[in-house]
Amino acid sequence: MQKIIPSLWFNDNAEEAMNYYVSVFPHSKINHIEYYPDESIDPHFKGMSGKVINGDFTLNSVRFFCLDGGPIFEFSGAVSFTVSCRDQAEIDHYWSKLSAVPEAEQCGWCKDKFGVSWQIIPENMGELVSTPSAMQAMMKMKKIDIAALETASK
Repeated sequence: MQKIIPSLWFNDNAEEAMNYYVSVFPHSKINHIEYYPDESIDPHFKGMSGKVINGDFTLNSVRFFCLDGGPIFEFSGAVSFTVSCRDQAEIDHYWSKLSAVPEAEQCGWCKDKFGVSWQIIPENMGELVSTPSAMQAMMKMKKIDIAALETASK
């Protein structure tokens, strides 16, 4: 049982985000969605009728919650999700699906079309950047290039 479950606050596109994420990651599914009731029930629901009040989904066996909460909060690069990849092909796959903001790309970090930050890195990232020259090479990268890091570490 997963004791800590990340929760994501979307402005008004939580269901779209859930559908997108489950299409990107294997072993993923939407577990449950509850929608806001009629907005006449409570002033807090104004304009939210039909939006997600509770979303429960699983990405590659990791459970997440989400909701549509309006524009009160925004995502920040201070919190990101790390995708540990076995090879360059997997890095390339996730990068092509998750990187949507070119100016946010740096050292394997990217931001998706919903504003969520991701780190798309190889499983052996620590080993790959264990030399000063490899660390310098990594600092110049946007998407991680495993072969370039291996060359730089020699």
